[in-house]
Amino acid sequence: EWTAVRQTKNFQGNQGVTSVSSADMRCYQNKAGTATATIAAGETLGFVANAMVSHFGPLQFYMARVPDSANINTWEASGNVWFKVASISAVQGNGPLTSDEQTWPAYKKTVVDFKVPKNVPSGKYLVRVESIALHQAQSVGGAQIYLSCAQVEVTNGGTGTPGPLVAFPGAYSANDPGLLWSYYPVATSYKAPGPAVWTG
Repeated sequence: EWTAVRQTKNFQGNQGVTSVSSADMRCYQNKAGTATATIAAGETLGFVANAMVSHFGPLQFYMARVPDSANINTWEASGNVWFKVASISAVQGNGPLTSDEQTWPAYKKTVVDFKVPKNVPSGKYLVRVESIALHQAQSVGGAQIYLSCAQVEVTNGGTGTPGPLVAFPGAYSANDPGLLWSYYPVATSYKAPGPAVWTG
């Protein structure tokens, strides 16, 4: 199971990362990867969740280009190498927040996916997926971030220049509005942490 997806530290539990300054914010990695999946630019890449999304919050996807000189299985992806490729908001904006897909788009998802930008250059990448649980986010450090990284090789890519590039840790602040957040008064909007999405 843990081949193209790097095994996470919580593979036997369900604890998330709560410190945005932790190196665990990169891939929450317990073991290096052992394989690389292949996908063409413009295709949809999906992750199967261990359990359905049951905590309120957004889903976000990042990619980081692996240098040609690096081994994708062990590359740490430190520094400003990550760019955001998709974000599913916590709040849909179709009225007050409720536990259904009309206002909470990620509710009960068991497969989460995004379309690899058509103009992303060909090459090897880490793909980072995160689900930010906001049910205890009314205080600093209360948000719980569940994440993992997949190893992929993108084919048939374009000539785009992805960005802005950010680092994990570093991309988020504990006081970001998307991490320090309360249900009440009932929300009708949400601003996710991190940079803008690069669409290619």
